[in-house]
Amino acid sequence: MATYIARRLMLLPLVAFGVTILIFALLQFLHPAIRAGAFITNPNQLKAIDAIIKKYGLDQPVYVQYWTWLREVFHGNLGWSQSVRLPVLDAIIAFFPTTLELTLYAFVPIMIVGVWLGTAAAVHRDKVVDHLSRVFSISFRSLPSFVWGLLILMVFYGRFNWFPPGRLSLEADLFVRSAQFTKYTGLMTADALLNGQLWIFFDALRHLAGPALTLTMVSVALLVRVTRSSMLEALSQDYVRTARAKGLAPAVVNTRHARKNALIPVITLSSLTIVGLLNGVVIIETIFNYPGIGRWGAFAAQQLDIPGVTGFTMFIAALTVLGNLAADIMYAYFDPRIRLQ
Repeated sequence: MATYIARRLMLLPLVAFGVTILIFALLQFLHPAIRAGAFITNPNQLKAIDAIIKKYGLDQPVYVQYWTWLREVFHGNLGWSQSVRLPVLDAIIAFFPTTLELTLYAFVPIMIVGVWLGTAAAVHRDKVVDHLSRVFSISFRSLPSFVWGLLILMVFYGRFNWFPPGRLSLEADLFVRSAQFTKYTGLMTADALLNGQLWIFFDALRHLAGPALTLTMVSVALLVRVTRSSMLEALSQDYVRTARAKGLAPAVVNTRHARKNALIPVITLSSLTIVGLLNGVVIIETIFNYPGIGRWGAFAAQQLDIPGVTGFTMFIAALTVLGNLAADIMYAYFDPRIRLQ
């Protein structure tokens, strides 16, 4: 497996190089004064755009501009985000933990419910569980995510006042901003427990419930269908019939033999799902006013914050590349045949 992973790691620089070329090519459609924002690290430099254009050669040939821009990126300078008045890298560091926390609370139930229900539907094909899973999947996938988000807001917040938007209530937010609260991880629920503040923990959970439930409903439906289809194919293979003929218990046949081999397409979908969640589901975070990296990316686009949008795009690209690498490693773990490729 080590050789296989090493080969995949060797491809990462090439993929990253291609991504930077694509992003830089798109930036060339902008005026040099706008592209100069990628080299600004504090608001005082906004008054010296002409000097920045000269300093970084934005009036030079394209290849000179590319290497200058790439050198700045490698040094962590992604520009100044005017939408939030922060350097782009600082904005990413500030907003990403919020999205990471939402991802964790959404991805775990997506995987548990999706794989379990998809497996049960395949094992009990054309029975009650299978029909219920089909209704479940079609219902949740038939409406866009923003519709489910609005419905959850109207029902659970508007009617019952259970899952409020935002990240914290006003009282909890004021306490978190005070000197009495220490931010260890940037994950509000974890930091609340580390500070011994259970009331903040439960307050953060109330605000997480709405967006996490929406993401779970939309994403788990597709995972159920993919898991079911893959399990049905695995259950029809000769090695499964052989295992049954040997007298192995049905649970052993279904979980250790069939499901493990049926997980390859599930891993693909799961890697795409978690990368999408980590990128910040823009619509869901905007609907619930959840201050994650997705909402910041949407706000930066609305404000024509080019450095912010560029940094957000590069962050998405980096996560996508790492997500694909993680999926490749998982393939090799679950299917030994892939290690020989």
